[in-house]
Amino acid sequence: MRMAPEGWPFIAIGWGLAAVGVWAALRTSPWWWLVGGPLLVIAVWLLVFFRDPLRTGPRGDGVVIAPADGKVVSVVEADEPMYLKARAQRVSIFMSVFDVHVNRYPVAGRVELVRYNPGQFLHAAADKASLDNEQASIGIRGPRGPVLVRQIAGLIARRIVTDGKVGDSVGQAARLGMIRFGSRVDVFVPLTSRPLVRVKVGDRVAAGATVLAEFGT
Repeated sequence: MRMAPEGWPFIAIGWGLAAVGVWAALRTSPWWWLVGGPLLVIAVWLLVFFRDPLRTGPRGDGVVIAPADGKVVSVVEADEPMYLKARAQRVSIFMSVFDVHVNRYPVAGRVELVRYNPGQFLHAAADKASLDNEQASIGIRGPRGPVLVRQIAGLIARRIVTDGKVGDSVGQAARLGMIRFGSRVDVFVPLTSRPLVRVKVGDRVAAGATVLAEFGT
């Protein structure tokens, strides 16, 4: 299983502590299973959390691909003054602690904006989190116009990783970064692109595999 490089320190510590707990339970007292058992569960969960599976799916200039695994919690029209400077269709995806947390570019193009903003750590599924939480915004100029991706920290998340920098050429569904440990990703597509949304609130989506929207013709 391919793993996100940011996860290896956590995985090493988790499995090291689990090994100590299991060793103590086997060699000293069965009571140590009260410690070793939960540590082993956490160690397995760390492998699940930091996995970075290869993804295939629809590709092309006419589609916007999901940048994150998780559940769609909002599909609304909203103003986006930072990069698009226009009214946009916003699709918000909430990632639980059991979802893959590697994020991917929804369109191919050139990165024109990378901006980090400190903030609060409200529940990421709440609509207010898009404005108030710690976040990183990435603007991509694609073949069909600009698209903004916003990585938003949640209650547990304390580290947003954004790989790209301004001027980079990026591929659709290539790795954008990741968020530790529970979080949300918003995608903004300007209404002038006449986006046709292909998901609804409650849908489960997969980064690099699910089509969120199609550009209008």
